[in-house]
Amino acid sequence: MALYLIGIGLSTEKDITVKGLEIVQKCDKIYLENYTSLLQCSVPDLEKSYGKKVILADRTAAEQKDQEIVEEARKKNVAFLVVGDPFSATTHIELFKLAKEKNVPVKVIPNASVLTAVGITGLQLYKFGQTTSIPFLEEHPNLETPYNALNENQERGLHTLFLLDLKPEKNKFMTVNEALDILEKIEARKKQNLLKKDTLVIGCARLGSDNTIIKAGPLEKIKKYNFGKPPHCLIIPGKMHFVEEEMLEFYAQGL
Repeated sequence: MALYLIGIGLSTEKDITVKGLEIVQKCDKIYLENYTSLLQCSVPDLEKSYGKKVILADRTAAEQKDQEIVEEARKKNVAFLVVGDPFSATTHIELFKLAKEKNVPVKVIPNASVLTAVGITGLQLYKFGQTTSIPFLEEHPNLETPYNALNENQERGLHTLFLLDLKPEKNKFMTVNEALDILEKIEARKKQNLLKKDTLVIGCARLGSDNTIIKAGPLEKIKKYNFGKPPHCLIIPGKMHFVEEEMLEFYAQGL
């Protein structure tokens, strides 16, 4: 008996690895986290493909039920499915750690994550600095963390990846446009001249899917672009190699 933390990829029910699928099909209970990202398919799609009932676990349920899930895994094979890779979001480390502390066998099945999927932009992955999140401003009126992370990365010439807030239970997902508006509001308060209308930014939507959108251009143009369905993320590049610049020229087309 064991707890399995299984990454199921970024897009549809087909993105799970063969190894991950084989484990899911032998498990007695399957949970799906529903708060760090968003798949481009439904729970019934997963259930049909996996041949198993899938139980949604929102943020509150997962944090409060960690003990229960680990205890279940003492007597049954339990799968905890994570959109992307199990450890892209640090939230799931707690579940892993708890299982270790309780001497319950726990195994991790990796998969693709947004942290590597951004490589399609042409920006070199090892030149990304601190990744930061942008939460909805109404809950954090004095927000500065993403702006400060950008400042630190820019000082070092590194790219900045912003992960955008989402609240699936309210069908609320932050867009690239909203994220830029939030950063501009912080700029208006901080006045450190990090963001201008002509600042080069990259908006991404549905990375890893068949209908990925990537657009690079000045902030004022990207802010007006319709990226469509979530999830979205935002990148502000640092110092670039000429090959990176050439790739972004490709993504500037059609603005």
